Amino acid sequence: MIVLVIGGSGSGKSVWAERLAVTLPGVARVYLATMQAADGESLRRVERHRAQRADKGFQTVEAAMDLAKAVLPEDASVLVEDVPNWAANEMFGGGDPARMIPALQSLAQRARYLILVTGNVFADGVAYDETTMAYLKLLAEVNAAAAEMADAVVEVVCGLPVYVKGEIPCMC
Repeated sequence: MIVLVIGGSGSGKSVWAERLAVTLPGVARVYLATMQAADGESLRRVERHRAQRADKGFQTVEAAMDLAKAVLPEDASVLVEDVPNWAANEMFGGGDPARMIPALQSLAQRARYLILVTGNVFADGVAYDETTMAYLKLLAEVNAAAAEMADAVVEVVCGLPVYVKGEIPCMC
């Protein structure tokens, strides 16, 4: 099962995705962390996410780029946090954006459950510089591919799930 969880900054999407991951039956839980913490704000975000998932049984795997190479336990529940950071790493951190969709396909084949957390950064209507627009285009393409692959797409608004595609029978 593949679930794409999308929401704006501070929407509660990460908390909701973690809650989903812990409800899934009897498999190893992997938190595939994509953020490269480089400043105070990103370090605080990493610490907040670590505290959120403490005592929830997650094994953290750090993978900023080339997620297809991430070493995962067999038949695991994999939570990718998050797609926008991963896209930025591939695009601006010396990676290769072209490998993102094949990596999604690889993760989907190797994980029993794949939960992808992504951001809704497209609604402001602002025309940005060429580099930022290229990043937004990449993120939109990856999000669209993930949504097509997904069994369920859930937008989290103010901490509440809004089902856009499919449903998740095991989620309360």
